[in-house]
Amino acid sequence: MKTKKINYLKTLLLGLLITAGTTIQAQQITGDAGKIEDASVSQVLNGTVRVIDNKGTKKYLQVKNGLTLLTDTTPDGGIISTWQLGGTLTNNTYIDATGKIFSLDGLKLTPSSAAASTNATDQSVGTNGTTLGSTGTAATGTGWTVLIRDEATGEISKMLVSNLIEGGHMEVTAAANATVPTIADASIPGEYQKVAVYRNGAKLRANVDYSVAAGAVTLTPVSAAPNDWSIYSGDIFEVQWIH
Repeated sequence: MKTKKINYLKTLLLGLLITAGTTIQAQQITGDAGKIEDASVSQVLNGTVRVIDNKGTKKYLQVKNGLTLLTDTTPDGGIISTWQLGGTLTNNTYIDATGKIFSLDGLKLTPSSAAASTNATDQSVGTNGTTLGSTGTAATGTGWTVLIRDEATGEISKMLVSNLIEGGHMEVTAAANATVPTIADASIPGEYQKVAVYRNGAKLRANVDYSVAAGAVTLTPVSAAPNDWSIYSGDIFEVQWIH
């Protein structure tokens, strides 16, 4: 019986260790937080500020999980410690926005144009008359935007959903038999999967009946069967593309 109890306790302790190992990265939002012991965080007290309350009890103030503590030890009136947003997330972080509005104001619109600003502003986008919390400005836009990241600078901006995918369309009529019309537009992409060409309503085969390059589509009539076809006066070529 004693051996069974010992084995049971070993199993229980092992289970607790496994549980602790799987939850160590979870965000702590309740309970006691231990003192940070990381000399790289701050120059004073390993990332903490020591204070004494009116009863003489020593306490510590510290930052972690996305916040940074900067300490100025220059003798200009005393040591100054500053908390600021920005830093390394030490745990998975969750924000509960149940019943509230969570927003990022001031994000730049891409592209920044008059057309975009009529549907979205550089502030939060809401229904007409909705007051934005950080500025007190009434939102006038009704559009939807998505957040995007500039990989060159790391800047987060936003773009109207309608601007994510843009398309183009044009029609060209053949002037004479066996005369290949010119099909050109600066916005035509040089990728077959983004360009479709139709002759009198019938779709032509990409990279067989036509070729594409940035800004142009070139028709390539074929004389050999079974893919033979010719251009006749009055043929209408319709081109559609997205980018």
